[in-house]
Amino acid sequence: MAAKLSGPGGGSKYTVEQNNEINVTPFVDVMLVLLIIFMVAAPLASVNVEVDLPTAVAEPGVNPPKPVYISIQSNDRVFIGDFPVQIEEIGTELNAQIGARNPEEERIFIRGDEGLRYGTFMRVMNALQDAGFYSVALVGEDNAPAS
Repeated sequence: MAAKLSGPGGGSKYTVEQNNEINVTPFVDVMLVLLIIFMVAAPLASVNVEVDLPTAVAEPGVNPPKPVYISIQSNDRVFIGDFPVQIEEIGTELNAQIGARNPEEERIFIRGDEGLRYGTFMRVMNALQDAGFYSVALVGEDNAPAS
C-alpha cells in the first residue's frame, strides 16, 4: 500500500494520508510478457504444411488382441503369462485363453531363459505346433549400445 505525503493543501509536514489506488504496473508487465510468449509459441505448435486431406471412409480397425507370452525357465518350468502349466497342457490352455480366435493366426511370444535346455524348448515348440499355433516369435533382450 502506498502513502501520500501532504502537499501544498495543508497539514503539517509529518501528516501521512492513505492512498487506496491499486498499482497495476506489475500486472500489466506480466500480462505483456505472457502475450509475447503466446504470440511466439502459437505458430510453433501448428503444422505449416498445407495438405488437402481426403475424407476417411474405412471403418476403424479392431484393437489387436492381448499378446500371449510363454516363459520357459532354466529349470524346465513353463508359464503362460504368469501361470505355470505343464508342457502337455499348453495347447488346451492357449485355446482357452484365445477363445474363438483362430490359433493359426495367433502370434505366441516365447521368452526362454539363457540356460534353457534345447530339448525342453523343442518340446514346447512341438506342443504349440500340435495345437495349431504356427506363428511363434522369440523374445530376446535388447542390447543396444548406450548413446
